[in-house]
Amino acid sequence: MIKDERGDIEYEECGRGPTIVLTPGSCSTGAAWRPVITTWNGQFRCVTTSLLGYGRTIERRTAHDTSISHEVDVLELVIRKAGGPVHLVGHSFDGLVALALAVALADRVPLASLVILEAPVMELLREKGEHRHYRAFRRMTEGYFADFADGNTEAIAAMIDFYGGAGTFASWLPRVSAYAIKTTAVNILDWESGYSFPLPPAVLAALGVPTLIVRGGASHPAAYRANTLLGETMRRVVTATIDGAAHFMISTHADKVGQLIAEHLHRVEMGR
Repeated sequence: MIKDERGDIEYEECGRGPTIVLTPGSCSTGAAWRPVITTWNGQFRCVTTSLLGYGRTIERRTAHDTSISHEVDVLELVIRKAGGPVHLVGHSFDGLVALALAVALADRVPLASLVILEAPVMELLREKGEHRHYRAFRRMTEGYFADFADGNTEAIAAMIDFYGGAGTFASWLPRVSAYAIKTTAVNILDWESGYSFPLPPAVLAALGVPTLIVRGGASHPAAYRANTLLGETMRRVVTATIDGAAHFMISTHADKVGQLIAEHLHRVEMGR
């Protein structure tokens, strides 16, 4: 754990070698990375954490202050404890947090590289005039938020199925779906944080960090398109697609995710 005056931050590490800081998506904890970490057989030093409101990391946001800067503050502390330079890997919302950190702190935090697995970069869709895909995100979250406000404790199923396809939520193990239900209010804060984070293309184009962007070939078209645009906008980027995978690829396609990240790290470490 990292002890901080604003609340504890989850921190665990294992393995030896180049340091990877791994942050999971919403409704999840650092444990979600275990299937991917297993594929590396200890060849990397892996630091895992959970962002605000998940696992053992204490929430700092409120309904009146959902700024993604609070997430960036937590991730900065994790990176500084890990020691740099680090390869920062973020899935889903935490991919957006990793991107926000790179935008805000690229000159202050020692990042060797970025790996972003299907970040919800909705505001980039809007900036690029991709209104159909942007509205797909908005329709989903508006309906989901309203359903939860009306008392449906399983309202989050609509968000899960948006990302993973119809029936995804129902297919999850009871303990996994129960944790998603338990953390619904936190997930809603995540979406509010994402919608309030501007993503001007010029700012993204100015980033010089070597980056790998991973999409699922079976992902929702809006998520796929958003991350395609991210790859087209940033520089020093490799964009990869995992055929047959959807958004929850770190559990369904852990071997392929692990392979892509390892290849990216080796390219960066070799200076290529």
